[in-house]
Amino acid sequence: MSLLSIASCDTDILSSPESSSSRSSAWPLIFKVPHFSYDAEIQLDRANVAFKDSGTLLDPGTKLKSSILNGLIEEIVKYKVYLTDTEFSEVAEALVTTHPCLKEPGSKTGYAGWKTSLKYKLGNYRTRLRQLGHPEVAVNAQTNKRVQCSPASGVKKARKAEVNFCPALPPGETMDSHESKRVALLSELDKTNNESHVTQLMDQTFSLRQQEVIQEPLIAEFKTRWPALFSVREVCAEFRRITTVNLQSKFFFNLDAYSPNLMKVFSRKGGTVGRSLKGIMKPMTQDNDINVRRECILKGLCTYFNEEPGKLLKEYMAQDTDTESALAEAIHAIYVIPHEGAEAGDSPEDIGIIFEGVTVIDCLPNIPLAVAVFLVFVYALNLCYLPEHKNTFEALQKIILELDGNNMGTKVQALKTILSR
Repeated sequence: MSLLSIASCDTDILSSPESSSSRSSAWPLIFKVPHFSYDAEIQLDRANVAFKDSGTLLDPGTKLKSSILNGLIEEIVKYKVYLTDTEFSEVAEALVTTHPCLKEPGSKTGYAGWKTSLKYKLGNYRTRLRQLGHPEVAVNAQTNKRVQCSPASGVKKARKAEVNFCPALPPGETMDSHESKRVALLSELDKTNNESHVTQLMDQTFSLRQQEVIQEPLIAEFKTRWPALFSVREVCAEFRRITTVNLQSKFFFNLDAYSPNLMKVFSRKGGTVGRSLKGIMKPMTQDNDINVRRECILKGLCTYFNEEPGKLLKEYMAQDTDTESALAEAIHAIYVIPHEGAEAGDSPEDIGIIFEGVTVIDCLPNIPLAVAVFLVFVYALNLCYLPEHKNTFEALQKIILELDGNNMGTKVQALKTILSR
């Protein structure tokens, strides 16, 4: 599928009225403090002037503090209802930066008290949403947990910068109406030249699908219920619904943009890893094809993190009688089946992706696309990254796709720092 057709599909999603119940923006890199109520802004303006003139800090009364916290919460929930500790810090710091009169004396950061108040206020707000039956928080109600445990454990929430993790049904829609559309979608798959209508129905049933997938169904069962999802076009559209990011254009544009610096980083690596990287990069000197270069870079990224690319990209022989059973036993993998008698550089007979022993997609044209689609299915099926390739996919998510780029693990942050020099 071309990037143009995927981009057109993404435009349809954003312009569809059925998307109105979903969020349209990810958590901002810099949190912008909203305008508060008219009287609150008057008090803050005067206090900021006094702070600038004499360094006088404002001791906000109960009413003003409540107005400020309510305004911040209303802005926060435009993006998410579950914040990390770092994100709470970002909001509190933005508040005292925008309104320096609100800095707290005796606090090392100047905003520790505001941060604590925000945590309590957002917790109370989630309780109100839960009472209203909002699915994003209702899913974590004690009565909805499969195993009885403490309220704070097993929380289902966005963990990979998902913007629409568990959206509410659009106004006027019910679970029954969504189920009717899901059934109608099954019959639409049998028709030809029907991609746009299928995408429209997939968009309309997004809320139902997300509420199902966060309950962690078996992938084989989920594929039976939602077969339309298991194509490049639709799973990329699903990724756009979940993250608001156009997968293919951003993934490959940024991968290509970072490639020269990544090659420099790889070339400076010494020891066993350095020797392995030199071997992985060698095909680039023999073939100018862009997909060969991208494949080398992706394999090199795995190797750079000491994560074996061969455990992610598994090659099988089509004529091998054990191939079928080996594929069925694979947990999470990208499989590559070369043509019989194929030489280096020849296109494989098949490239596909397996999760839980289920082939979720096949007939992919090249390995770079397969890696991108593998990442997309992790989002669409609400899965976790493979432990043995955690750093690789975290780098693809946070550096290449720029999703949750302010919260990186140590190794990924170190690579980002080197690339930014």
